[in-house]
Amino acid sequence: MNEPVNRLRGSMPKVGIRPVIDGREKGVRESLEVQTMNMAKAAAKLIEENLRHSNGLPVECVIADSTIGGVAEAADCADKFARAGVGVSLTVTPCWCYGTEVMDTDPLIPKAVWGFNGTERPGAVYLAAALAGYTQKGLPAFGIYGRDVQDSDDTSIPADVKEKVLRFTKAALAVATMRGKSYLSLGGMSMGIAGSLVNQDFLLDYLGMRTEVVDMSEIARRVEEGIFDPEEFKIALKWVKENCREQEDTVNAPEYRRSAEQREADWEYVVKMVLIGRDLMIGNPKLKELGYGEESLGHNAICGGFQGQRSWTDHYPNGDFLETILNTSFDWNGIREAFVFATENDYLNGITMLFGHLLTNTAQIFSDVRTFWSPEAIERVTSWKPEGLAKDGFIHLINSGSTTLDGAGQMNGSDGKPAMKPFWEISENDVENTMKATEFCVGDGGYFRGGGYSTDFLTKGGMPCTMSRLNYVKGQGPVLQLAEGWTVDVPKEVHEKLDVRTNPTWPTTWFVPRVSGKGSFKDVYTVMAKWGANHGAISYGHIGQDLITLCSMLRIPVCMHNVEDEGFRPSAWASFGMDEEGSDYRACSNFGPIYG
Repeated sequence: MNEPVNRLRGSMPKVGIRPVIDGREKGVRESLEVQTMNMAKAAAKLIEENLRHSNGLPVECVIADSTIGGVAEAADCADKFARAGVGVSLTVTPCWCYGTEVMDTDPLIPKAVWGFNGTERPGAVYLAAALAGYTQKGLPAFGIYGRDVQDSDDTSIPADVKEKVLRFTKAALAVATMRGKSYLSLGGMSMGIAGSLVNQDFLLDYLGMRTEVVDMSEIARRVEEGIFDPEEFKIALKWVKENCREQEDTVNAPEYRRSAEQREADWEYVVKMVLIGRDLMIGNPKLKELGYGEESLGHNAICGGFQGQRSWTDHYPNGDFLETILNTSFDWNGIREAFVFATENDYLNGITMLFGHLLTNTAQIFSDVRTFWSPEAIERVTSWKPEGLAKDGFIHLINSGSTTLDGAGQMNGSDGKPAMKPFWEISENDVENTMKATEFCVGDGGYFRGGGYSTDFLTKGGMPCTMSRLNYVKGQGPVLQLAEGWTVDVPKEVHEKLDVRTNPTWPTTWFVPRVSGKGSFKDVYTVMAKWGANHGAISYGHIGQDLITLCSMLRIPVCMHNVEDEGFRPSAWASFGMDEEGSDYRACSNFGPIYG
């Protein structure tokens, strides 16, 4: 496994802990100093022991040099945080403090306040006053307050407080990590798909990200002029020949079949595309040694997308292998952090994948939300009556490109069940099993006239997962929808009969969302009917609450979800009505995008 490394420009954001205190000296402040600072140390310990960045590096906390009893010490803390690269603010206190005098007023940094629930000092009173001040000044903050009263000398952090601290911090780090990074748009609109018409204002105003636009001809130029590491290319091609099983081409009609020479040339080309795509995203110092200083720098892209169809694929090998390998947690260089790279340059799905990646530290599946199979249709076509999780039908998730190999479900979690894992937990055995379960198929000649290789596997059932998607609505702006559910197994002969009706050269995930019998989640059919686009981003685990929290920080309302406990939003959201969905829309509209 490769060691954790920050492959992007800029340092990783840190978490700033602000211990605020009652400023009255001659007995009051002095009696609280140790308890207040210990709260800060306990919060830092909790965060550092439980969270990592998606690149595997540890999350670092920075504590103010002293407790903060007034504006002077608040200013000293802000200065320290600015110099340290703090991107997340957590204020802690067990007592009353002077709200607006000690508050954090940086509008670009997500903030939360943890008020100790004890009766000896009015920590809850300060918490309420502070949150009211943040709301009044238009600086939404999250309130953290334990359900049960603790004794003043109790230094433990209750489970409900831990959950909120970690959920807030994880989402806030995602916000801070995206800020200042780039979306790499390789090409433009693919086949009229609106999601691939990159809205640069949205990325800048809501996420603080720039957009780097590179024409696809840059890939052809770098292939033709040899602007890639030739030694790595040899290693990569050798690994591909030893590990990537090529499926016999029984799908293409004779006029579409590629000769052995063409297939060999296609392999060489698509491997070069992976090297070039990665170099375009993050740069490569090897290129400078080869005399290509400008090209060696990359575009500092935390996320990207490739237009592909049809301006590229009618002539050149498709981008399926490029997308698949980048989105996978390993390649010929070993096990490493997955990239986030969207098929057809659908940046809205790519950014949704980025949300999932930063929240879970795992690779993300990009899929067409292709077909709802009702139990009646399944039985009619296959003579099999669905049972178990599949009894009410399922959705066929399938895509020729960005479906990460991690999505095969061949990695084992700590419980021995199929999982997708952070790269630092992935074993060589996980990699071996994944490659054994995967075939690489000559591209469908009807779709891909220039050849190339698509990926084919069947996702193991039983994995909890969350499908989500950003959509952009004229007049409204961005909204997010999500559906928690599970991957499901179906009998082999059933899968083959259903799969061949779509495209047997592409990877399949059979997905069942959790349904409630009402609204958008009345049944599986309704979930697909209400889905806002042709693509979805699929994350391992039920992360609906984390997505809701993240979106509230970004001022993006959630328009559709099946999360029973909606999770954690800034306290200001309670001022916009009693219905959570409606208040989410009103609050996001009122406060507007962070950077806009």
